[in-house]
Amino acid sequence: MNKKSTYSCIIIDDEPIALRVIGGYIEKIDDIAVVGSFTNALDALKILRNQKVDLIFLDIEMPGINGLDFLKSIPQPPMVIFTTAYRNYAAEAFDVDALDYLVKPIPFERFLKAINKFYDTVKPAAVNIALHEQKHIVLKSDKKNYKVDIDDILFIESMDDYVKVHTTQKTLVCYLRLTGIEAMLDNSQFIRIHRAYIVNKKRISIFTHAFVQVNNQQLPIGRSYRDEVVKRLE
Repeated sequence: MNKKSTYSCIIIDDEPIALRVIGGYIEKIDDIAVVGSFTNALDALKILRNQKVDLIFLDIEMPGINGLDFLKSIPQPPMVIFTTAYRNYAAEAFDVDALDYLVKPIPFERFLKAINKFYDTVKPAAVNIALHEQKHIVLKSDKKNYKVDIDDILFIESMDDYVKVHTTQKTLVCYLRLTGIEAMLDNSQFIRIHRAYIVNKKRISIFTHAFVQVNNQQLPIGRSYRDEVVKRLE
């Protein structure tokens, strides 16, 4: 890499397209550089032995040795962010102290959140690159990609494997879980009020301990969320 950077990372993934996507994302981050990309985890051992690596982006299901076993084999591993197409390894990933767990396809906004966790760990006093500057997200609905202004989102409603994103202009139905879209949003502006609802704080006109009102629609506050919601709104 030509850019001068404070931190170095490697990418390990048996899918070349995943290497390109993650590498392209890192190119947008000024002070992190890719010093190696590998389709086989064992090929990365040499660089890990011979130079300082701050962060690994690591796939899990790969031929030869999977990402979890590979990480366990490194005596003093760098910080790791798992990048995988499978959700079922999350608990084991965090058992080995993963910094984050990204499920493919990975939106850039979600990638930034993981990078901010890295910055919080290596330089806690630094200002995050920022989701607070985020102006829009891209959502797929009805086989089309929609660029949605963050401030136009009213609330998001879970429908199990789908979400309804209610905006000032329209409602989009997206094949995405509520936790997935929650990770794309700045939690200083959006608040989870119920297992089925995330709300844009800017759009709340009335609230009580039982509900919030958005655009003349009352949404319930879940019992387990109540204290945190009221605290943040007050």
